[in-house]
Amino acid sequence: MNRFMKAAILEAKKGITSGHGGPFGSVIVKDGKIVAKGHNEVIKNQDATCHGEMMAIRKASKKLKTFDLSGCELYTTAEPCPMCLGAILWANISKVYFGCNIGDTENIGFRDKVFYEMTENKKNEFILELDREQCLKLFKEYESIQDKQNY
Repeated sequence: MNRFMKAAILEAKKGITSGHGGPFGSVIVKDGKIVAKGHNEVIKNQDATCHGEMMAIRKASKKLKTFDLSGCELYTTAEPCPMCLGAILWANISKVYFGCNIGDTENIGFRDKVFYEMTENKKNEFILELDREQCLKLFKEYESIQDKQNY
């Protein structure tokens, strides 16, 4: 067994036994060393964004003092949901290794599949464009700022 995946599994078990949430644990590795661990804390924090990957990204960013996690790898017990995948991409994580897939997650009662299906259909009744011109003005204001960081 891969040592980093083993650490992710142990992190998930920590969350399960503490009653924090589902069986989702993650570790972020840089230069062959674990820089952060996270597990699902949705129940503990009553916050739907507290997935294992998100918790690990937050901790790694704080520890490394950057939102740019280029050169880092993420090991996680389950295939990342769309929210976590988005965060992984925004953080510039170089590679992701996962244990269980979306079907495995669905088999134990989680509904990740529905989110993947929803994001595949861009035109639906849930995501609608509104007040684009006003928002474009905001974007132009941001674009005019000289000292900005893209993230």
